Amino acid sequence: MTVTATGRAVLPAGVRETLRAPVVWLPWIPVAACTVAFAAGAGIPDRWRYLPLVASVVVLGLPHGAVDWSALPRAVTGRLDRRWMGVVGVVYLVAGGVYALGWFLAPVASAVVFVAVTWFHWGQGELHPLAAVLGADHLDSLGQRVLTVLVRGGLPMLVPLLAFPDRYREVVAAFAAPFGGTVTTWPVGPDVRLALGVGFAALTVVTLALGYRRAGDRRAWAVDAGETALLWTFFLVVPPVFAIGVYFCCWHSARHIARVLTLDERATAALSRGRLAPALGRFAREAALPTAGGLAVVGALWVTAPSPPESLSGVVALYLVAIAVMTLPHVAVVTWIDRTQGYW
Repeated sequence: MTVTATGRAVLPAGVRETLRAPVVWLPWIPVAACTVAFAAGAGIPDRWRYLPLVASVVVLGLPHGAVDWSALPRAVTGRLDRRWMGVVGVVYLVAGGVYALGWFLAPVASAVVFVAVTWFHWGQGELHPLAAVLGADHLDSLGQRVLTVLVRGGLPMLVPLLAFPDRYREVVAAFAAPFGGTVTTWPVGPDVRLALGVGFAALTVVTLALGYRRAGDRRAWAVDAGETALLWTFFLVVPPVFAIGVYFCCWHSARHIARVLTLDERATAALSRGRLAPALGRFAREAALPTAGGLAVVGALWVTAPSPPESLSGVVALYLVAIAVMTLPHVAVVTWIDRTQGYW
């Protein structure tokens, strides 16, 4: 990968061609299918809405961050380096440990932090597929990248609050419940939601308009705009728990996995020859053991939580808390990679 003077990360042409379909187009299929189905009035039993999140334990979701131990060293040094692997371990131990303690001391505040951190992280996760895979030159500007992160991260984190406020509150409460937290007040009433919706819609339009003015490649900008419109609709009509599960597995995680493949020289060599399967095989082998470690974090929270959940929704909420604990150090690692590739 090369990085231009303006900060634009560019992949070799062969790698871009191999990744374009799985990174850009395939995630559209489940998201668009769900959007059409629910917009047409389809429903889903309450128990089934958790299926994508349950699947994320082994299908893309949890594994996508499990290769941080190899991704950061490769991004910084171009190879596996024990010192940098140790750095990743320290980041996870310190950031993850402090945040885990926060759930026991201030569960509601920790849930709010999780939303904020995920907003940033899911926004930053869109920069690489747009800039490096599609070659979207309207993201050469730092200001445009910041706006894009705000909009793309806000789609899964804010739009469900606008469309499904009661269910959103239930999820936040479920996060806090195993640790003794309760949501006694909810400051997001109808007037606040209206203001947030109008403000975020305006931010979306401004971001896309500025991107259009800066775009030399209007086709890449059109993909950006099309994805933004699709995700706006998706999170407006699809129930939030189900929508987040589909997005987490099929969109965010799939795109991040494609990114970490490009950090591995052997995987990149396979991709440049149009061979995706060997690269994915290397990822799966490197992710297997750390994924098991992630499940151990879930178990540790289950054992130590003051009020372990008994319902399916509670179990899924506890799983998401474990994801939250691992997300904070994961965001630190991804941001570090972003810096090495010129995004920040």
